[in-house]
Amino acid sequence: MRISIGSDHRGVRIKAKLAQTLQNEGFEVSDEGTPDESVSVDYPDYGKLVASKVSNGEADRGILICGTGIGMAIVANKFSGVRAAACFDEVMIEMSRRHNDLNVLCLPGDMIGDRSVDDLVLLWLRTDFEAGRHARRVKKIIELD
Repeated sequence: MRISIGSDHRGVRIKAKLAQTLQNEGFEVSDEGTPDESVSVDYPDYGKLVASKVSNGEADRGILICGTGIGMAIVANKFSGVRAAACFDEVMIEMSRRHNDLNVLCLPGDMIGDRSVDDLVLLWLRTDFEAGRHARRVKKIIELD
């Protein structure tokens, strides 16, 4: 699976660690930046890079990290075919895949607390879409593009 990952300055440390974990797990990872936490950057610039790769098929899934995850989700959802949400716990992560077929996960770099980001992301990547009644609903979302 091809994963595009990006963050603003508030998610650099999490992104770097997560990218390494994903590569160790056998995922193909493209890091869209930013590489430096000491310089304030604008999250839409990095959200755009990841979401466009998911939208055009260059990546199967995307992961975005900013302070709350909310800004990145807003940016990512501007792209056709992208279903993005800010998630911060196991229930949200699992339901985002099972019921919504989420393809861009937005993480809150400042609010994740003691949870293992690696475990959350691996849960998200390994959870399948249930389809069934949810497929009808996701189809309606797709038709809005």
